[in-house]
Amino acid sequence: MDDVLGYQGKAVVVTGAASGMGQATTQILVDLGATVTALDIKPTTVPVARALQIDLRDRASIEEVTASIDGPVDGLFSCAGLPGPPFSEWDTILVNFVGARHLAESLVPKMPEGSAISVISSSAAIGWQDHIKVITGLLETKGFDAAVEWLTANEKKWSWSGYAYSKYIIDAWVGWWYPELGRRGIRINCINPGPTETAMMPAFQDLMGKDTVDQAIGPVGRYSTPEEQAWPLVCLGSPRFSYVGGEVLWTDGGWNGAMTMGRHQAQWAQDTERIMSEKR
Repeated sequence: MDDVLGYQGKAVVVTGAASGMGQATTQILVDLGATVTALDIKPTTVPVARALQIDLRDRASIEEVTASIDGPVDGLFSCAGLPGPPFSEWDTILVNFVGARHLAESLVPKMPEGSAISVISSSAAIGWQDHIKVITGLLETKGFDAAVEWLTANEKKWSWSGYAYSKYIIDAWVGWWYPELGRRGIRINCINPGPTETAMMPAFQDLMGKDTVDQAIGPVGRYSTPEEQAWPLVCLGSPRFSYVGGEVLWTDGGWNGAMTMGRHQAQWAQDTERIMSEKR
């Protein structure tokens, strides 16, 4: 079957298109025959139909860019993200969620029935369900400025890690927003990648320590490549996945499953240490 994923001639938008998973996603979509509008604060090297500079921390920048994008938009791939330090917690949560949401909401009126929004979250979102009560207050806000007001009023609840909390929010957001989008025939899903060899990885390792990051490697036994994350994201956005909506796909090399079943090596080490401590 030619054009198996159905992207030939489709118009799509990719944020974070200059590097990492966003760049890999952009290249795959170009190769599949999509007409790609690439958005990033930096230039992309992928030969796209159109490249625009955007700052997801800035409402005016988002609105200027979205106003310049003509419809229809058959797919939005939200790949832009910051890792936290060396960036501020504010910048991180603005880029990872507030700006990403405002961009998506601004493009939805240009998205026809059958289109899709695909978002990159993180395996750092594990346990997001424990935060639903608080996160719902943010998800109920309308627009960029209202989200900033909520974050300002509730800063103590999230500022311990703008990165981790933004990923909690994204996982919750896809389930929160899909019932509304579904009535318009638009899907939204996200992936939760495990450690991936991108330009952000050194920042994660400096912040958390390489040993800590390595504990999030699944039974697959290695970091993923950007392309290994981009392909599942592209598949989720395909019209062939028309019955998949509001879902979180763990693209983590089996880490979440192993942790859930108590069969991850890091968890075994913790359990062994606990047992030995009890015997002392």
